[in-house]
Amino acid sequence: VVTSLEPLPSSGTDFGALGEEAEFVEVEPEAKQEILENKDVGVSHHASIYRSRGSQCSCVLGELTLCCLFLSQVMRRSHEAREKLLRLGIFRQVDVLIDTCHGEDALPNGLDVTFEVTELRRLTGSYNTMVGNNEGSMVLGLKLPNLLGRAEKVTFQFSYGTKETSYGLSFFKPQPGNFEKNFSVNLYKVTGQFPWSSLRETDRGVSAEYSFPLCKTSHTVKWEGVWRELGCLARTASFAVRKESGHSLKSSLSHAMVIDSRNSSILPRRGALLKVNQELAGYTGGDVSFIKEDFELQLNKPLVLDSVFSTSLWGGMLVPIGDKLSSIADRFYLGGPTSVRGFSMHSIGPQSEGDYLGGEAYWAGGLHLYTPLPFRPGQGGFGELFRTHFFLNAGNLCNLNYGEGPRAHIRKLAECIRWSYGAGIVLRLGNIARLELNYCIPMGVQRGDRCVGPLSC
Repeated sequence: VVTSLEPLPSSGTDFGALGEEAEFVEVEPEAKQEILENKDVGVSHHASIYRSRGSQCSCVLGELTLCCLFLSQVMRRSHEAREKLLRLGIFRQVDVLIDTCHGEDALPNGLDVTFEVTELRRLTGSYNTMVGNNEGSMVLGLKLPNLLGRAEKVTFQFSYGTKETSYGLSFFKPQPGNFEKNFSVNLYKVTGQFPWSSLRETDRGVSAEYSFPLCKTSHTVKWEGVWRELGCLARTASFAVRKESGHSLKSSLSHAMVIDSRNSSILPRRGALLKVNQELAGYTGGDVSFIKEDFELQLNKPLVLDSVFSTSLWGGMLVPIGDKLSSIADRFYLGGPTSVRGFSMHSIGPQSEGDYLGGEAYWAGGLHLYTPLPFRPGQGGFGELFRTHFFLNAGNLCNLNYGEGPRAHIRKLAECIRWSYGAGIVLRLGNIARLELNYCIPMGVQRGDRCVGPLSC
């Protein structure tokens, strides 16, 4: 009996291509195959690899020999092993061939599983454009995959955008046998322009992070040291922004936890997302000291008539340590299509002479209903990329007096709530991004807030 797993469509750009779930063609049952599937089998695997060393691949392929008693189990585990090999990001293509054992040393009821792989080139390049958060950029990249033979990766990236220019060099090293556990080091320079604050920021830094799974959660522990240079974007910048100008050195430890059961990150139909981030600055040096924590919660529930109800909640708080005030570069910002629609980008909360200064505490939430287009034009084809969107957003951003108690903090966050409601159309661009065209009515507008027109993207 010979069974071949045909190569599957691959997608993904970060850590290598990920194959989609296999589709096995139904075949009329034969007596001989029925008998073989109910018999115990022995498994031996083979892989022809030129540059890759055995530690990563042997850990993946070694799982084939564990608890594989039947042919169906061998086929399933072979497919899982192929997925993991593709995810290493060192192979362009992985083909699997399952055959009966031949030769003098052949095992009774034994199977040979052969993995035929095509490795990536030693040096690869990429060119693409990115659009998001009201900004466009051109990205050039160079990558050295499988540098030392154990799925290590060195990446250089240069990005030139309408608002910022950046470049960085990173080294990525996964743990043998467990790709989810990995270590990375990054060197970077990022220049950003923030017109809502009349601020220009240049960051030069180094970071080291370790990512690992724990139960159903994924965690990332990170240390970052960054030299920040703040300056005015225009001569009309307010005095409050000019006062923030200058150099600072931040050294921080941070931890991020993510639980994500959504079926899609762009337009999910089911599942939930929970993100929790903590950051402690000043403990490992530098002249910036604070404790910062924020979270994001999202729930998605499918309804009748192919509709989806989604609810989301964000919140965060920053507490300065010592006598120094928090920096404009570390505070939270609110407003725009990614938080409270109907308001300009980051144009809610404390401001001075038209420049928005951010806040040390915020919350935001939203209720969303996604439905198919009326009369379902293009059903089963291009029309499935569009959804009708009804929404209600609310939030607030402010500074707190930490000498007061929690009740005073809650009362202040509940004052002057900005909210908006409206409807629009959403276009899903694959699994990369989404475009929105909304008719939005902002409510609860406070003095100094900046709103957009009824139609917004």
